[in-house]
Amino acid sequence: MRIYQHWQGLEPADRGASIAMGNFDGVHLGHQHVIDLARTEAPLGIVTFEPHPREFFAPKAPPFRLMNPEARANRLAKLGVERLYQLPFSEALAALTPEAFAREVLSEGLGVSHVVVGADFCFGKGRSGTAADLQALGAALGFEVTIAELVQSAEGEISSTAIRQALSDGRPLDAASMLGHWHRIDGEVLHGEKRGRELGYPTANMSVAGLHLPRLGVYAVKVDVLTGPQTGSYNGAASLGVRPMFGVNQPNLESFLLDFTGDLYGQHLSVAFVEFLRPEMVFTGLPGLIAQMDADCARAREILARL
Repeated sequence: MRIYQHWQGLEPADRGASIAMGNFDGVHLGHQHVIDLARTEAPLGIVTFEPHPREFFAPKAPPFRLMNPEARANRLAKLGVERLYQLPFSEALAALTPEAFAREVLSEGLGVSHVVVGADFCFGKGRSGTAADLQALGAALGFEVTIAELVQSAEGEISSTAIRQALSDGRPLDAASMLGHWHRIDGEVLHGEKRGRELGYPTANMSVAGLHLPRLGVYAVKVDVLTGPQTGSYNGAASLGVRPMFGVNQPNLESFLLDFTGDLYGQHLSVAFVEFLRPEMVFTGLPGLIAQMDADCARAREILARL
């Protein structure tokens, strides 16, 4: 998959895609339906925005994103997307009227052949353009527009809001049923304080900055090592939280890979949340913490063996 950070001055070979357009936070089943409708004989593309418009207009609001750009790109690539147009969301882009956006970005810039959006899609200055408006503009500018109906589950409409709630409640399996895949956090392994190594449980530490956090605690996880000499899929147990035992207040994700030896610093991982094991706990001493970590890993091994 090729990733583009702009829409201006593209080579002819990079234009003409059939695109699905939206923010695609989570790439859930509703998003996947929109993407499937964009599959034609033309190259399959995605038009999305970075930063998320909601982050742009309310930068101090609590984090809400289910995915960082890396995780979103990884998931879209797995769905067969060939081109990801990750457009920089700026004051200039936000100021474009619906007509100007359709003409300058979609028609003149990307040269799209076909656009698919959800029925609730809005675009242009002040979100004043609707999916029906885009359909009319496409007809005038020479590209087809398909409006996808919203996808329903047995519990109701599939939405990022419902997925966030499931994760906040510690229900990753319910989130996965709406996503169509495990909820994942992707990113680079960072150097930490190496306490886990001293306890016999070396962990891969990852930032969760800017993300909506699942319920804090310990999870059974599947870990994909995406880069480096030890690429592959591993079972594991992960702690998501603030490490109250050590007085640390900045949340991070620490994953212990079962039956793994090696150095993962600087490599990129994708950590899938499979089952919530327990909330964060404070222990009176290290022996109690180590005993609980032993139990957590044994429980994770048992759960993941059934997958």
